[in-house]
Amino acid sequence: MNKPIIYQMLPRLWGNKTTDTHRNGSLAENGTGKFSDIDNASLEYLKWTGCSHIWYTGIIRHATSEDSMGCIPSNPQFVKGKAGSPYAITDYYDVNPYLADNPSERMSEFEELLRRTHNAGLKAIIDFVPNHVSRDYGKVSPLPGHPVLGSDDDKTVHWSPDNDFFYYPGQELRLPVPPAEGHEAYCEKPAMATGNNCYSPEPGINDWYETIKINYCDSHTGTWDKMYDIVRYWAGKGVDGFRCDMVELVPPEFFRWLTAKIKGEFPGVIFIAEVYQKDLYRKYIREVGFDFLYDKSGLYDTLRTIVEKNVNDNGFPVELWQSAEGITRNWQYLGDLQPYMLNFLENHDEQRFASDFFGKDGRNTLAALYTSLFMNRAPFMIYMGEELGERGMNEEGFSGKDGRTTIFDWWSVSSLRKLNILIHSGLYKIISSANSVFSNASERKSEEYLSALEATGLTQEEAHVFGRFSEAIRFAAENPAIKAGMTYDLCYCNSASDGFDKCRHYAFLRDWQDETLLIVANFSPRDAAMELTIPQHAFEWLELPVTDMLNPGTRIRVNVPAMDGAIFKLSEQK
Repeated sequence: MNKPIIYQMLPRLWGNKTTDTHRNGSLAENGTGKFSDIDNASLEYLKWTGCSHIWYTGIIRHATSEDSMGCIPSNPQFVKGKAGSPYAITDYYDVNPYLADNPSERMSEFEELLRRTHNAGLKAIIDFVPNHVSRDYGKVSPLPGHPVLGSDDDKTVHWSPDNDFFYYPGQELRLPVPPAEGHEAYCEKPAMATGNNCYSPEPGINDWYETIKINYCDSHTGTWDKMYDIVRYWAGKGVDGFRCDMVELVPPEFFRWLTAKIKGEFPGVIFIAEVYQKDLYRKYIREVGFDFLYDKSGLYDTLRTIVEKNVNDNGFPVELWQSAEGITRNWQYLGDLQPYMLNFLENHDEQRFASDFFGKDGRNTLAALYTSLFMNRAPFMIYMGEELGERGMNEEGFSGKDGRTTIFDWWSVSSLRKLNILIHSGLYKIISSANSVFSNASERKSEEYLSALEATGLTQEEAHVFGRFSEAIRFAAENPAIKAGMTYDLCYCNSASDGFDKCRHYAFLRDWQDETLLIVANFSPRDAAMELTIPQHAFEWLELPVTDMLNPGTRIRVNVPAMDGAIFKLSEQK
């Protein structure tokens, strides 16, 4: 059994080597990555890291204000940023021309990327955006033989089961932003409902005013068939999975029908749901048929709260909701759903862990990483540049200085440029090995290592994060106890008298056949020394052999640095 490791990549940013970027810069000024930048070396690196899937974000053709590289510009009054949101789709059956070396051959270049991905032993995931499209969806010539949403709608009524969109007959759209300089105001009449369930001809500034809402019913309609055709088209090209955007805004009955129908034709295809309501998790897995769900509202939010409390430690006591005990509460709530959660510490919607708004330093990621990555068999997702501690502290344009990496602007990310050098120089193995928990100071100071640092431009801090992060991911992908083993939470049976602080420390076992691992995370800003006891129940539950070296009376001494994690192999003591 393998543990899925998903690498989220925005191709627009991945291969962009521009160093002189401009706030609100154009495509010509700031550049873009291409399909061809995701080359064999990049894929070999991701395979070495332990990844099994790549989520290619922002592939499907979306609205942009750009008028070059094969792009047909949308009215900038409703386009967010110069590049535009990847979730404002203009054509479900096309890829973005700006990602191709030859825009007229863009689909062939994407198909070649799929072949490279599969030849590297990796699987490809793309977005399926079922809830909304761009304001000017359908402006490009449709692909022959495939339907276009809204082409047969009756626009004289607000709603009809036969319509793909919602309309406001006789009313004109009133956008919350003025027309762009040098451009006419965007005209939409009749106005259409906005993507975030804003049923009004006048969306607000915080609404998804760049999009229009798709009309679904709770029972089968023509809209369902059109959306099925889209997914089937991409699955037929060899796409291995779909990250389904904003699932909770679409009737679950549709997804139950869609996932079953697609899996009947393409049994290996997986569906990942972006969901946020924990009380709906069971429904989406057990009844609707999704393979995995975001656990944003569960483990991610829990870990974020714990990290923020301890990074900003002011000496005040930890409240219940800020305590590491929340990790236990979360897995107990999930129960048998835990293997279906997609764990992560970053994605394109969330602030970077190392940003000033979250963990403040990439080196602080390790306690949370060891918990999220190692605690269960659930898949784990990495966001590009996370392995170097990308901080997301640029002010790119539409995306302000908010701790996120922009998805709206033409931009080049410094950590990705360094990662590109690291990959194509082949020095990532040296950097990783020298910063492994198994390496020593002399290895880190070796001439080969120092030369690698100079060649790649990495700082000592970035190299440390990369070494520890990449080592952890590879360990999770390869170790049987992490991939397939059982988990046993040790927090209930250890106490402060032994140096264990249940508010700031988290300890658990992973066990599979002849291997038992003890994993400890220290969320405190101070180094921790503790003695841990493994209770009788753990020996019974995990069927651990009792020996002179390891038994219910054994006290295991561990030292874990501040905001760090540690793995201890107990197998040799059996």
